Amino acid sequence: LRRSPGEVCFPGGKSEATDKDDIDTALREAKEEVGLQPEKVEVICRLMPGIDKMNNLVTPVVGFIEDTFQATPNPDEVSEVFVVPLEYFVKPLNYKTFSYKTSSGYLTRIHCFTYDDQEHKRSFKIWGLTAHFAVFLALVIFGERPTFEVDYDLDNLISSSENNFINLYASVYERKKSNL
Repeated sequence: LRRSPGEVCFPGGKSEATDKDDIDTALREAKEEVGLQPEKVEVICRLMPGIDKMNNLVTPVVGFIEDTFQATPNPDEVSEVFVVPLEYFVKPLNYKTFSYKTSSGYLTRIHCFTYDDQEHKRSFKIWGLTAHFAVFLALVIFGERPTFEVDYDLDNLISSSENNFINLYASVYERKKSNL
């Protein structure tokens, strides 16, 4: 809640010296933020990284957990936890997109989903890097075209995501280099 208050995001955060790798960081942060025990996660993979609005590299870690998991949010970091079916990120009921130019000048598409959560009786806005990762994972898992436009070649999803990341990273690098 200190950073980006009111925004929807996956559990996560900065690595610490005791973390062996990105997976260790993700598991530690999920335990700290929502009470998910690392031994209850079957880690599947890491996805292509993204760059957040502060130009930090963010590497998503994907894993399976039991559907019986009950989150216990840390009130210092998380106001509430909710679940969205992954399929919503390829077949949303409430979706819009807008173009966004990063501070480094890279033009990209921002996905914005509004999810009506019946359990909490409220709506949640999911956008930015969180939506980006959810869309990409849904595309990989379901292997079908979404009901909206994406910045990927859907016939070459992995290589096009690598190219998108390289272009984004290069634009951030060029901006940093020009500010030296």
